[in-house]
Amino acid sequence: MNRRTSRYRPGRSLVTGASSGIGAEFARALAARGSDLVLVARREERLTTLADELESTYGVRCRTVPLDLSEAASGRRLRDIVPEHIDLVVNNAGFAVQEPFSDGDADDFERLVAVDIRAVVDICSAFLPDMIGRRNGIIVNVASTTAFQPVPTLAVYAAAKAFVLSFSQSLWYESAPHGVRVFALNPGPTHTEFFDVIGDSATATGTYQTPTDVVATAMRALDARRTRPHVISGRRNTAQAALAGVVPARVLLPALARMLH
Repeated sequence: MNRRTSRYRPGRSLVTGASSGIGAEFARALAARGSDLVLVARREERLTTLADELESTYGVRCRTVPLDLSEAASGRRLRDIVPEHIDLVVNNAGFAVQEPFSDGDADDFERLVAVDIRAVVDICSAFLPDMIGRRNGIIVNVASTTAFQPVPTLAVYAAAKAFVLSFSQSLWYESAPHGVRVFALNPGPTHTEFFDVIGDSATATGTYQTPTDVVATAMRALDARRTRPHVISGRRNTAQAALAGVVPARVLLPALARMLH
């Protein structure tokens, strides 16, 4: 069991996908601990509203960066905009496309890969070296419980999150000797705008949590003296992820397909 230390209080945190859902809840939780914030998302008006709320409520400083992370070299562009030391990076931005792959739009898949994979790698590449040089910092890459099994009709999204999980686990090992922590946070279905896009049928892979539930899981991991390579939010989601690892694909995939139909 992880032994706890005092509550983690980063001086400055960067959160992507901060305009709503889990990202906005991360921003609120970190502001409540006194962290200044860099809030990144496409929707500038929502970022400004959130920044005003956090500054007035908690007295922290918030910088808003409206940026489309599907664009090439988004992490390097972000690092140019934010050259200061960042103590915590939360790679939360992402989206999904739910439909049979053969019915999908190639442009949608390209954007999904750009945001859910390329931007995560690029942002880690932009900010991790400075953390290692200072021997201080944490990166949280938000994956998903879909990372633990293929998911029909969410083929590209599930594969992207499997990449994020594997990538984060490797960085966890590489960064630990340098005093830097990296881990994947794996929520199950969560009450956010995500399901306005892909539909409620995706809850078949777990049970609904709230963004507050998910961020509370992450904050407990941040407070721990040592953090595992990945953290799953929710006991039922944890059990389902473990089960997915032992059920043969020939059994698992038809069952998932029926639930998601």
